[in-house]
Amino acid sequence: GKGMSSWPRSEGHLDAGPIYVRENGRLHVVSQGGGGGAPAARPFRLFSRGFSVELCMNREDDGARRQRTDHFIFTYTKEGNLRYSAKSLFSLVLGYISDNVDRVDSLIGFPEQIAEKLFSAAEARHKFTEPVAGLRALQKFTEAYGNLVLCSLCLRNRYLVISEKLEEIKSFRELTCLDLSCCKLGDEHELLEHLTKEALSSVKRLLLKDNSLSDAGLRRMTAPVRVLKKGLENLLILDLSCNPNITDVGIGYLLSFKKLNCLDISGAGLKDVNAVIKRLQMHIGLVHSEVPLTEFDHSSCRTEGWAEQTVLQWEQAIMEAMKPQEHLRSRTAALHFYGKTRRIEEVVKCNLVETGTKASGNLQFYKKENQHCPSSLKREVADSHELKNNKKRALAEQERERTSKQKHLCLTVEDWDLLNTY
Repeated sequence: GKGMSSWPRSEGHLDAGPIYVRENGRLHVVSQGGGGGAPAARPFRLFSRGFSVELCMNREDDGARRQRTDHFIFTYTKEGNLRYSAKSLFSLVLGYISDNVDRVDSLIGFPEQIAEKLFSAAEARHKFTEPVAGLRALQKFTEAYGNLVLCSLCLRNRYLVISEKLEEIKSFRELTCLDLSCCKLGDEHELLEHLTKEALSSVKRLLLKDNSLSDAGLRRMTAPVRVLKKGLENLLILDLSCNPNITDVGIGYLLSFKKLNCLDISGAGLKDVNAVIKRLQMHIGLVHSEVPLTEFDHSSCRTEGWAEQTVLQWEQAIMEAMKPQEHLRSRTAALHFYGKTRRIEEVVKCNLVETGTKASGNLQFYKKENQHCPSSLKREVADSHELKNNKKRALAEQERERTSKQKHLCLTVEDWDLLNTY
């Protein structure tokens, strides 16, 4: 109606006519306009002079707007009308806690079913990709649920993820499988030192192919097992292939892994291969395999657990951060085309490691009681079983004397200084 229009101050104004108000679907006359020569009555006002109505939108930040709209579920009816219904209290609380999960004191004792939903909600909000809060949030879950968050982690050829998210990777507990192949970590990397800690004593499968390891790295990695009987004492499968700086001395450090079932040292810089084969068989019962073992098929090791998508988010975030440098790549591509082909040389260098491994032969080992021997090996073992038993006794006594002397020599100064660093 015209009741909300502005009225002039002069009383000699023409009559505005009747004013109607709709209430419950029916019109009601609020003021009857003057007529028939009678003086015009002053129109009735619902609001005081100067009152205005403003349609107020949410002027807060986008995050607050998202939280407010998250309270409702919008759907369309068959007639095409927009319909909204309120979310359950559980969904609202889950969303609120996931937004602030880094501020939770502890999740120990919290039900696993609810915790998995909370982790998924925080993951959908990319909470674990945040620099500081993401690490705190992830640690709340890993310290409470261990291998449920992640039981297997594959970081094959992902050195950038390791360097950018090292602290997050170190927060994972109770891993049973860890693939660090082709990452060129070297002997002094912090992640290799972390492998000896109590949090990763559950690792049963460790793949360290092509990581520029040497005898010094194996010595550091095996020191807690050799001296304190802690660290990687539960290791069953170990891949050290394509590490040419590992020699016969480094293989000697592996004899402390008494539970080891499978070992791959193809491409190592061994001087006396036959002596190493006999030593591995004598001390930890590993037999040389003439055929490739399926345990070292890297496709069988993949990331599994609640945080599977989180690791993918880390990798995607790193790739996104590298995108602004695409124009620099085009310039280097032109240099490669017109000048030196550095990129091709790098590929050839990687292939040389693989071809060198094939040329040196397959040096994979397994335990008889855990895997079926190839038929040819079974016949050889059956024929020479008695002779080997007699030789073993004689060699075992000599080896005990030699290793006992080595043990006293090795653990005097260097090993104890090394253990003090852990």
